[in-house]
Amino acid sequence: MCGRFAQYNSRDEYFDALGLTPDEVIYDPEPIGRYNVAPGTNVLLLNEREEEIHFDPVNWGYGPEWWHKQPLINARGETAATGRMFKPLWEHGRAIVPADGWFEWKRDGKAKQPYFICHKKQEPLFFAAIGRAPYGRDHGREGFVIVTAASNQGMVDIHDRRPLVLRADAVREWLSAETTPERAQEIARDAALPETAFTWHPVTRKVGNIHNQGKSLIEAIEPDSVGNAD
Repeated sequence: MCGRFAQYNSRDEYFDALGLTPDEVIYDPEPIGRYNVAPGTNVLLLNEREEEIHFDPVNWGYGPEWWHKQPLINARGETAATGRMFKPLWEHGRAIVPADGWFEWKRDGKAKQPYFICHKKQEPLFFAAIGRAPYGRDHGREGFVIVTAASNQGMVDIHDRRPLVLRADAVREWLSAETTPERAQEIARDAALPETAFTWHPVTRKVGNIHNQGKSLIEAIEPDSVGNAD
């Protein structure tokens, strides 16, 4: 995953897909409207605290005090549950990023062509995430990362990694504090959407500039009509 995604639908759209009710979480019909979400910004994140579902703005990136590099934005699903950096987050900081799609860049000669990847049925996506809990507090550089998986079946032609997208019916169990780390590994393995659930198309290179927003960034274009990023 190259580090950009879209979160533009309303809370209502995401919560309805999960079967959440207004008494469980605050609904809002206003579209979030973010078509070009970049690392280092606050992202609305689903998480569970004290057996209740919350939807909090959390910094996309994770860099503890001993980490003297740029904050990480992704964690490999194959190793996150056992590695030094992410094991504590896997055990106590599982979360979900509701999204509508993500961007990947494919090299085309000397240039890179961006693609937008989304559900074939335009359904909301739920990226597995882990981070520093509790999410209701500001932890500075210790925010969250998106869990990734290997790409297969054609999508690997775009990029060899992708977000680990969970089925809607697995989200509550992934978030639950009662779910063991071992069970979370099973969910990551067995409840992830396959590559056949997605479709993708080329989009404008303007998505490369984090200041650009708007629906035009996710619209399909002819590859020859791509303009330079502003």
